[in-house]
Amino acid sequence: MPLQIVRNDITKMEVDAIVNAANNSLLGGGGVDGAIHRAAGPELLAECRLLEGCETGQAKITKGYQLPAKYVIHTVGPLWNGGTKGEAELLASCYENSLRLAVVNGCESIAFPLISSGIYGYPKEEALEIAVSTIRSFLLFEDTDIMVYLVLLHRAEFLRDSERFAELRRYIEDMDRMTNISTVNIMSEAARASQKLEPKRRMFGIGSLISAKALKADESAAMPLMDAEMEEAAAPQSLESILKQMDETFSQMLKRKIDESGMTDPECYRKANIDRRLFSKIRSDDHYRPKKVTAVAFALALELSLDEAREMLMKAGYALSHSSVFDLIVEYCIIHEKYNVYEVNEMLFAYDQVLIGG
Repeated sequence: MPLQIVRNDITKMEVDAIVNAANNSLLGGGGVDGAIHRAAGPELLAECRLLEGCETGQAKITKGYQLPAKYVIHTVGPLWNGGTKGEAELLASCYENSLRLAVVNGCESIAFPLISSGIYGYPKEEALEIAVSTIRSFLLFEDTDIMVYLVLLHRAEFLRDSERFAELRRYIEDMDRMTNISTVNIMSEAARASQKLEPKRRMFGIGSLISAKALKADESAAMPLMDAEMEEAAAPQSLESILKQMDETFSQMLKRKIDESGMTDPECYRKANIDRRLFSKIRSDDHYRPKKVTAVAFALALELSLDEAREMLMKAGYALSHSSVFDLIVEYCIIHEKYNVYEVNEMLFAYDQVLIGG
């Protein structure tokens, strides 16, 4: 997928470029900055001395030296001053300028840390929101297939516990409680049905005059008799006749929904966080069976209703279940018309679920 949130050490990312959350001097420091300089070796510091610093919000590029990455893009994030000193604009500029620099230098993949969220004090939740929205806009509107990773060293528990996701937490808890209640009710119905039959079983046990034939007739009395038409419909069909009744496939429904939406193909696959090459495979093969996360991505990108989303998933061979946290999050987002794939992925990441896209 074009944008992926991962948990990793950024100095170990095997990409064309990693981004260093640097200070204005570019001569190293603490946190991510210090870790990158240590992993790259002294040659990185020597090249950084030639750059004569960097302004906040801007970006400069060097070689990666001993890092797995070919390049290091150094950008200077803003210090948090309560959000009234243009911090949001400067932080967004860090991501945008770094991405442009990567594209100009022919990079096909880039990995970002969560800039300014460490010792610079930017609130993590707001920092993540700016990172995702800026990267998303760049991928949507720029003519590039660059793969972007947003690297978090630790799982984003601050997201899961935040007020922003409070409604989602309640929804998952409510659905889980309702599922448990439904299970108890089903078990109770089965127990009541068993108790209803027990007297008849005991009567058989003591040599009752009620015969098995009579009981069978009694139990089947409520069942409607099939008429001639129903019997004909229930008759076995040939494989050839069954195949002639084949329904619209996932790929066919996807193409139809894109046409109905008025979106272009690139608008759709970028909005879905889907790689162009994968989309081409789906587009060219009417019987292509995508992964579930890919099918969900298109359902969100097309802003389908819950019924339409279920239908699209069904055509790919999947369903939404209340016994799956992933499915509950997707269902919650569709019900509440939260169709932004990147924001949905933040929720999925916070709950340790597979991310949407392909």
